[in-house]
Amino acid sequence: MAYGDLPLRIGKVWMGWPIRGWGRVRAYGADRVPRTGGAVIAANHMHWIDVPIVGAMAPRPINFVAKIEIHNVPGLGRYIRWHGALAVRRDETDRDAVRMMRQAARDGRALGLFVEGTRLKLGRPGRAMPGAAMIAIQESVPIVPTAVYGTQFWKPWNFAPCSVAYGEPIRFDDLPKNGKGYREATAELERRINALFDWLADVHARGRPRGLTPPL
Repeated sequence: MAYGDLPLRIGKVWMGWPIRGWGRVRAYGADRVPRTGGAVIAANHMHWIDVPIVGAMAPRPINFVAKIEIHNVPGLGRYIRWHGALAVRRDETDRDAVRMMRQAARDGRALGLFVEGTRLKLGRPGRAMPGAAMIAIQESVPIVPTAVYGTQFWKPWNFAPCSVAYGEPIRFDDLPKNGKGYREATAELERRINALFDWLADVHARGRPRGLTPPL
């Protein structure tokens, strides 16, 4: 099975329950994630636990993109590749990585990208890079804006509550497949992730009631 499909499904089971308990995770809008077909799940990134949270709470396996340095760590690199992770070099054009990501979307996979390109300790989402928009526009697949909240406070020993909100899938088929189109799509994606993040902050302030529908 391409891109580690079986290990991804197994991992969602054996990692899902511990992550739900360890982070007291609650998901909003998970039904918005397309169940089939190519898609880009584009989220903010503040802590390593964001990866299993977004993956465990989604209704389908996600192929995440991880920096090449992690892939080169003995043991860990093989583990994440077995779970479908794709390697990318940060801060430089990586044509092989772009080809892999486009192929994954073309093959009907859900591609997980953290839009800032790295973990940020700003306490809120940072500036989005154009990668997610580029893949979505090039392959004509939807982007699901995704916000993770609470992980900025989470530590392995404090069980701080964390939440993830999946926004409405958006398509950018009307935008040109060039830098101008990527920038316009990225600006809209960044706006929606920030709106979802602020919504989650309010939800946490109200005690995280269940059954709410995220905006956008």
